[in-house]
Formats: sequence, C-alpha cells, structure tokens
Amino acid sequence: MRERGGGTVRIAYNARKDAMDNGNSYSNSFPLNGTSMVTSACLIGAAGIIGITGMMVGSVALCTAARQWFRELEVPPGEVMKHKWGQTKAATIAGASAWQHQNGMQRTHA
Repeated sequence: MRERGGGTVRIAYNARKDAMDNGNSYSNSFPLNGTSMVTSACLIGAAGIIGITGMMVGSVALCTAARQWFRELEVPPGEVMKHKWGQTKAATIAGASAWQHQNGMQRTHA
C-alpha cells in the first residue's frame, strides 16, 4: 500500500503469497539460448525456401507434361467433350423414355 502524502511507502503483507511459498525461487524469465534460436529460425526459413522451390519445379514439370500430352492427342479436348456430352444427352433421353414407357406414361410434345 502506498500513501501519497508524506512520501512514506508501506508494503502490505500478503499472507496467501507466503503460504504458497515453498522455498524455491523461480524467475519469471524462461532461459533460452539465443544462438540456438537464431540458428533454428534460419534453418526453418531455408527449409521453407527449398520447399517452395521444389513445388515450383514440380509444377513446371507437370504443366510441361500436360501440354505435351494435349499436343499428342488426335482429337482436341473440346471436341471430345462435345462428343461425350452428346452421348450423355442421348443416354438420358433414352433412359427417360424407357422409364416412361415401362410405367405407362406417354410423352406429350408441346
């Protein structure tokens, strides 16, 4: 407790704090070796740079292989997609028609 008047300072006695004191003195700071911390940070940074570089090299290799594969195709991918979409539409219409015929429903044309 501090009093502002005459410049005297009184410290209040805290019985709870003394009751919890077991004689061991612990400091509030955690001892760290600064050199080891800097070294570990540098190694982590270097590993990150190496990892990013590896991902970039792998991505370039994958893109190059995909580009080469597309060039070697006999039919362009857009044409293959149009053909497959036509097959899908025809199969859907055939399946719906067979289902309606099986259930006795007739398709009405609008």
